[in-house]
Formats: sequence, structure tokens, C-alpha cells
Amino acid sequence: MVAMTVPNPCFTLGHIIATPGALDALNELNYPPLALINRHRRGDWGDLDDEDVQANNEALMDGSRLLSAYVIQNVKFWIITEAMDDNGDRAATTILLPSEY
Repeated sequence: MVAMTVPNPCFTLGHIIATPGALDALNELNYPPLALINRHRRGDWGDLDDEDVQANNEALMDGSRLLSAYVIQNVKFWIITEAMDDNGDRAATTILLPSEY
């Protein structure tokens, strides 16, 4: 197990999950999945429009779902962190391709 340290994380991730398609694409691109997770956790939302960035910034305050989008060599990846439960925990963060949503 690799420890992940992120300077100034904005939120907890819960379990980290990746779909087979996302893992295959990242492997083909020789791009480490944790690099995307680290960006997401720091609040670098990637390639989102202003409305989605605002929704994420509000989600940091109200605990709703978080979405990041990153384009790596013309391949788009999404990272979704689930909304907080009644205990204030986020169950999971998933890396996926938009076609897998």
C-alpha cells in the first residue's frame, strides 16, 4: 500500500475506485492515477466550466458531490467524489471515462 500525502487537501476521498476503462486508458498513456487524484483532492478541478467550478466550491461547504474533469493527451477522465453521508463522510472517489458514467 502506498501512502498518499497531498499538500493542503480540501476534503476526504473515501475509498478510491477506478473503472477498468479508466485504468486501461491511463496505463496506455503511462499516466499515474494518483496524479489525477492528487489534483482533485487539492481542489484543482481541471477542465470544467465556471458553473461546475462554482458547484464544486459550494460542495466543499455543503458536502455535496464533487466532480473534476481532466484531459490527458486528448482522453477525458472524470473523477467523482460522492456526497457526504449523515456522519460527514464521503464513501468513495471514482476515476472513470465519461462514456462509463
